[in-house]
Amino acid sequence: MKYAIQINASPYHSTVSQIAFQFTKTALEQGHEIFRIFFYHEGIFNAFKYSKPLDDEFNLSKQWSLLAHQYQLDLVVCISASQRRGLLSSDESDRQGKLDDDLADGFRISGLGQWVEGTLLADRFLVFG
Repeated sequence: MKYAIQINASPYHSTVSQIAFQFTKTALEQGHEIFRIFFYHEGIFNAFKYSKPLDDEFNLSKQWSLLAHQYQLDLVVCISASQRRGLLSSDESDRQGKLDDDLADGFRISGLGQWVEGTLLADRFLVFG
């Protein structure tokens, strides 16, 4: 089965992002394909490089990065949602004349076209949050 996933929830305001992560990891371990994961609305906070949870908490941003490298996942962050919330990649930062580079390793910023493509090319489209 080929999945596309959308995550709308912040990683530390509810368990929704952790549930999405566990679903993704389990699906991959069982041999399913994850076509794309699209982080939208508050879900863009999963992609912040500098998030530092307490030592006894799960570092979701780091875990997404590790999973992306292990399985060559396409982790796409909505450009509009990220700009509204202050998350900038190095490219976007340069374009705006800022010094930020907030995007965690393994994530990329793109537009809603990537979301549409995911919904069209996957067998199932799941929304978390």
